[in-house]
Amino acid sequence: MPTRAGDAALFHALHQDLLLLANAWDAASARVIEEAGSKAIATSSAAVAWAHGVPDGHGLAAPKLAAVVEEIARVVSVPITVDSEGGYSDAPAAVEDNIASFLEAGAVGVNLEDGRAPHELHLRKIEAALNAGARTGVRIFVNARTDVFLKQLVAPEQAMGETLRRAEAIRAAGASGLFVPGVFEPAHIKTIVEACALPLNVMARPGVPNANVLRELGVKRLSAATSTFAAAMNETRAAAEEFLARGDSEALWKRRGAQLDFNKLFAI
Repeated sequence: MPTRAGDAALFHALHQDLLLLANAWDAASARVIEEAGSKAIATSSAAVAWAHGVPDGHGLAAPKLAAVVEEIARVVSVPITVDSEGGYSDAPAAVEDNIASFLEAGAVGVNLEDGRAPHELHLRKIEAALNAGARTGVRIFVNARTDVFLKQLVAPEQAMGETLRRAEAIRAAGASGLFVPGVFEPAHIKTIVEACALPLNVMARPGVPNANVLRELGVKRLSAATSTFAAAMNETRAAAEEFLARGDSEALWKRRGAQLDFNKLFAI
């Protein structure tokens, strides 16, 4: 599905304020999240992988993710950004091909992480993502993720300096945004915002300030990551356990709550 005209520009513009993203994992979750009021749809790589019964960490084949993006694009009317992990390859040419397939399926943005690989490779992947955008005619939003805090890539006392070093290299490589999952202390967030000329994305977790405080600190994006998927799965398990233990139809029906008209949601 071709990207809708204006989606890329709109998605870039949404980062002028704090953009809240409740990450989706399939067409149904994406459409429900849009119905809840989301201004854009972001996938979670882990949630998409788990929904397909495979582990996170390049466990899902890139063509399957492209198919998920195409299914989401069919049912939502807001911009889509895709968590592409490390591009599903350590070969920049393959990363370009993979990201191009996500854009051709309807996305206008990607998350692209460094993980434990050499950061120079991450920078080459950012270049590959930009090439994919040029190749497909999409003004791609490359949200470059560094895992210095999340995966404790360096000693704690070196984490801020290393994050800022990588942030500057990421900016110079042409990325559109900086994603620093695992950072949550207001002083650390403020330091990163002031030092980096890119919109900062943080990940929802205990200890992260609320949206009002994040706005004051200058954060431009807050991602739910896997939390929406976990919430849905926990409720599914609770409902199943109760029903299997008791066979109580009334209790199960109450769990349904006020029902959305799913047929209407998915009508084209």
